[in-house]
Amino acid sequence: MPELPEVETVRRGLEAAITGYKVTNVEIFDVRSVRRNFGPKSSFKRELVGSRLENFERRGKFLWMPLDEKRCLVTHLGMSGQVLVRTPGDPPDKCERLRVSVERRKKNLEVRFIDQRLFGGMFIDELVEIKNHPAVPKSASHIAPDPLEDQFDLDHVVKVMHKRSASVKSLLLNQEIVSGIGNIYADETLWLSRVHYLTPGVSLSKAKLAEVIYTAQKVLTQAVEQGGTSFDEQYKNVNGEGGFFSQSLNAYGRTGIPCSRCGTSIRREAWANRGSHFCPRCQRRKL
Repeated sequence: MPELPEVETVRRGLEAAITGYKVTNVEIFDVRSVRRNFGPKSSFKRELVGSRLENFERRGKFLWMPLDEKRCLVTHLGMSGQVLVRTPGDPPDKCERLRVSVERRKKNLEVRFIDQRLFGGMFIDELVEIKNHPAVPKSASHIAPDPLEDQFDLDHVVKVMHKRSASVKSLLLNQEIVSGIGNIYADETLWLSRVHYLTPGVSLSKAKLAEVIYTAQKVLTQAVEQGGTSFDEQYKNVNGEGGFFSQSLNAYGRTGIPCSRCGTSIRREAWANRGSHFCPRCQRRKL
């Protein structure tokens, strides 16, 4: 599933490729990809055509572009969503659900939304004001700032996590505490921090929790610099290319491979309908 680095890579790609372009047409090939649209499905095309694409913004895994002071176009990649920038006449893309045609100075491009598993989509949403924060889509108003935002409050996050008996990994994945971190980057953060994923937040000192969050910030930043993580064809940047951070991973996806610190085989355990990867020596569970 695309996490913060993958969505940020897409945001930067769209910003570089289509800022200042005007929407000339919208084609919906599968209405399920606009099912979250607030209002009749027919309004999606009507509200987009004529809009100028500027100011691509992101929080966690949500990507949006304000259409005016009250509305925005939201993109969520879900489990397998891709946003590709193509030239008219390019070969068709498999699982294309939505196409937005754009033009600037007689140059025409197509923004194609691809989604194999249909958990993602594009939709029109209203912008809402949140105290001490810029306006965000209503659909994203419940999630916390992510570690790469200027509004991120490290002290607040540490205080919240330190009061919880839930495992530190579940706290990292809780989008209402800190957004944008998923399974891949949580495992990598905890390996670097030498913390077992089942350790309760309340069992860690505030200093250690701050170290964990700071490590997550570094991991996310490095992953963005490398274009995210690709293990299959389900994540691509806007040019249809995969990310390279998988080559830098120390824990996730390395089951049975010697830990690069101590040589112990990386273990994978089933956890919360997913897997957790860790070094049983470097990340001993403290009971």
